[in-house]
Amino acid sequence: MSTKRALPASSSVVAKHPEWVRARMPGLAEFNHTQKVLQSYQLNTVCEEAQCPNRSECYAHRTATFMILGNICTRRCSFCAVSQGTPPRPPDPDEPVRLARAVVELGLKHVVITSVDRDDLPDQGAGHFAECVRSIKAASPHTQVELLIPDFRGDVNALRVVLDAPIAVLGHNVETVPRLYAKIRRGARYERSVQLLAAAKGLRPKVFTKTGIMLGLGETREEVLQVLSDLREAQVDILTIGQYLQPTGAQVAVAEYVAPYEFDNWKKIARKIGFAHVEAGPLVRSSYHAWQQVRRLQRGKSE
Repeated sequence: MSTKRALPASSSVVAKHPEWVRARMPGLAEFNHTQKVLQSYQLNTVCEEAQCPNRSECYAHRTATFMILGNICTRRCSFCAVSQGTPPRPPDPDEPVRLARAVVELGLKHVVITSVDRDDLPDQGAGHFAECVRSIKAASPHTQVELLIPDFRGDVNALRVVLDAPIAVLGHNVETVPRLYAKIRRGARYERSVQLLAAAKGLRPKVFTKTGIMLGLGETREEVLQVLSDLREAQVDILTIGQYLQPTGAQVAVAEYVAPYEFDNWKKIARKIGFAHVEAGPLVRSSYHAWQQVRRLQRGKSE
């Protein structure tokens, strides 16, 4: 894969981003309102916990990617800034109600919910996901809910639990190419993630399925092409492709910065092989412009 800027394989210092990696500045009033609501209901977001570069822009649009099941992850992915370890407590039974109230107060029409991995729970947290969805739909029936789930260790019964909830989109990120899993996604397996997405489409064909990958971790063009082929074979509808950005010096370093024109090329390739919608760009993340993606697909339009 050609790039504009290559970097050393590892570093304890976060590299300075090139000029094309610049987050948008928010409307301050809307940003502050969203942050105040999230704090008042004691809700976690992946925007803050994972230090997402789009937090300001999303908060300014009165939206966020809610992170349920606590803020400590049982996995040890080397790209992620979310705290890792053993969660000290079971899922908070009041979280679904607080989440629903925040959705109403923010006036959200599309909600993205993700979580830390909870390998310590018998159902991996699937029941809590479903309860959050039902609470939101009860409080705001016209709000569409998108889930970004862990791999549930390949547990199809856990997958069924979330698919039985009234969701519009079922997402699960493969993150990178198979060769890099041992380094980047410790505890995960590429084949399991692809199989989960395929199983979701098989169990509920009309639900939109979605996944995301990061570039800049040392993958090759051929490896990315193979991942795209595998995902289409699994009938994934929506694909996001973004630049990996090292959150802090504790995470794996960026191997390369991919130029914007290359993201444009990947978008064209992905659309050509059959993805219904593709978001690709240096700052694209799995929930970036999520509300627009689903709206376009439901209207039979995409780009």
